[in-house]
Amino acid sequence: MLKQSGKFRVAVVGATGAVGQEMLRTLERRNFPASSLLPLSSKRSAGSKLIFNGQEVEVQEAAPESFENIDLALFSAGGSISKKLAPEAVKRGAIVVDNTSAFRMDENVPLVVPEVNPDHLDHHNGIIANPNCSTIQMVAALEPVRKAFGMKKIIVSTYQAVSGAGADAIDEMYDQSRAVLDGKKAEANILPVSGDKKHYQIAFNAVPQIDLFQENGFTFEEMKMINETKKITGDANLSVAATCVRLPVETGHSESVFFEVEKDGVTKDEIHSVMQEAAGITVMDDPSEQLYPMAVDAAGKDDVFVGRLRKDLSDDRGFHCWIVADNLLKGAALNSVQIAEALVEKGLLK
Repeated sequence: MLKQSGKFRVAVVGATGAVGQEMLRTLERRNFPASSLLPLSSKRSAGSKLIFNGQEVEVQEAAPESFENIDLALFSAGGSISKKLAPEAVKRGAIVVDNTSAFRMDENVPLVVPEVNPDHLDHHNGIIANPNCSTIQMVAALEPVRKAFGMKKIIVSTYQAVSGAGADAIDEMYDQSRAVLDGKKAEANILPVSGDKKHYQIAFNAVPQIDLFQENGFTFEEMKMINETKKITGDANLSVAATCVRLPVETGHSESVFFEVEKDGVTKDEIHSVMQEAAGITVMDDPSEQLYPMAVDAAGKDDVFVGRLRKDLSDDRGFHCWIVADNLLKGAALNSVQIAEALVEKGLLK
């Protein structure tokens, strides 16, 4: 365990994974007040070394006893690990911020985007869930509009980066790209879902499946967006539909969103204004200059970017926009750390 000069003893579960490493970098660059840092992982990665605040620290195997004397535990090691170890961490006095889908729809677990529903933190029972990456950026961009003008309907199509499926998926995308460019057959073993019946080429392709299909014809990723949006906003009557697509992009999820407000006579400029004034939102929207956000703009950035804002041609209350964010940052690590910061600010982390 690495000693620091702050107040809170922090553990990161899944510290060697892509999101876990981003969590460490985010804690570091935002100067989170950690008095100690304990990186935890599977037995396979235990013993490896990581750098935090310029110092080397050894990764330990995650076990129930790892959480003795831990105040805050950030989890990003898969749902099964969270279900097994998060309650153990809470039992030992830690507050858990979980980045998996394990607890998101548990009615006793708040699902939080700090810019949207920080008040939900006041009612936690030791575990706080971090929403799905594609949900986070959408609700962050639309919540200022919902608060100002009400919202009846959201229809979203996502264009998601392969990093959302892990490091092996990134490697496969590059391997396939090289194979195609060399005139060879592209081998597919991971996407759209590792372990599912079939796998498809992602290089130079678009795959309209993320996660497993449900009985209703939607994928689990799509149902996450639908259900999580309703839970975060607290509006069970909000109509939400999603189609989630994987693209050969390494980092940065993009979304095409149609939304319908409740108030009559709302203008595009009014939508633009409330978005621009919202914390964590950057509006890049000037068609005359071909200005709009793209995944390469969002990669490595904390903000959610919005552009292509326009009024629907047949629905007076309808609008369209394009939303982009770094799925490993705001979609995962950054949002988790912001939850931890909000806990500190509220005096809930002791």
